[in-house]
Amino acid sequence: MIFETLDIYGHEQVVFCHNKDAGLKAIIAIHNTVLGPALGGTRMWPYKSEAEALNDVLRLSRGMTYKNAVAGLNIGGGKAVIIGNPATDKSEALFRAFGQFVESLGGRYITAEDVGIDVNDMEYVYRETEYVTGVHQVHGGSGDPSPFTAYGSLQGLMATLNRKFGDEDVGKYSYAVQGLGHVGMEYVKLLKERGAKIFVTDINQALVDRAVTEYGAEAVGLDEIYDVPADVYSPCALGGTVNEQTLPRFKFKVICGSANNQLANNEIGDEVVKRGILYAPDYAVNAGGVMNVALELDGYNRERAMRMMRTIYHNLSRIYEISDRDGIPTYRAADRLAEERIEKIGKLKLPLGRGRTRFQGRIRGN
Repeated sequence: MIFETLDIYGHEQVVFCHNKDAGLKAIIAIHNTVLGPALGGTRMWPYKSEAEALNDVLRLSRGMTYKNAVAGLNIGGGKAVIIGNPATDKSEALFRAFGQFVESLGGRYITAEDVGIDVNDMEYVYRETEYVTGVHQVHGGSGDPSPFTAYGSLQGLMATLNRKFGDEDVGKYSYAVQGLGHVGMEYVKLLKERGAKIFVTDINQALVDRAVTEYGAEAVGLDEIYDVPADVYSPCALGGTVNEQTLPRFKFKVICGSANNQLANNEIGDEVVKRGILYAPDYAVNAGGVMNVALELDGYNRERAMRMMRTIYHNLSRIYEISDRDGIPTYRAADRLAEERIEKIGKLKLPLGRGRTRFQGRIRGN
């Protein structure tokens, strides 16, 4: 059954990581290394089952292949998930054990922060392996990639507003933001700075209170977010929130946010088009974080990173052009753009290890 699933998604390698003493249960999925070593963050989440964790990491790692390709990066796609509650189950031993598994892959997979993980956790992983990005600046890293993901999402939003409404004035429109983690809160901040009306929700009430107090957002219930009369739905938490149950309730004209795998399935993506809603493909919108950490492979420069974020606007515009050209939904147009690049650049046979020189030069602390 697992190998049949891998055939469908096209993965190269899936590694199950277990260390009883450290309490580690994790899965690393390497989807594609045609363009370079697989880079993608590690997510920590209290999955209800191992099957749910496996399905998530397979979808997320495939998404990273397409995200990295559309972003113009010379890296492949991978992802990791750690099964556990990030509020109660973190420990030095857990992350160092995970780092040992990353190290065992010899650079085929390079990790970074994702949901439930922060730069402090990556410090422990970094003690066991060189193949980590998003580490603290003292190690030559770029730190937390969340602000870059949010800023890149803003660039994607502006391109999408221009496509749908003919202007880029973020403050003219209203937003339903679901999820107020590191990226979601930064995204709300950017919207507020531009004068936008914002509705917010999150499972963490303290984060909702902060968004209301600091950014003047209006709080709504977890389920009520799908009913608010906003122009844009911005999912910034987990995936699959655009589905058969929620889509009929949408009054939104645009879907644009930082969450991965926002569409529950392709059929929902087709239905979004029928309803006249413009969907900004998630992995094109939220590529800012991986763009930022990918620069660490060649020597990090913040100014260069900020310039790279602005290419997300161009990438979204290109996707909309392909959608028009080929008469296909935007989610298929994004896939087509990624697949065309993988095929063309893959024929050049770029060396798998491009960018490893910095890793080889590191001296890790113990």
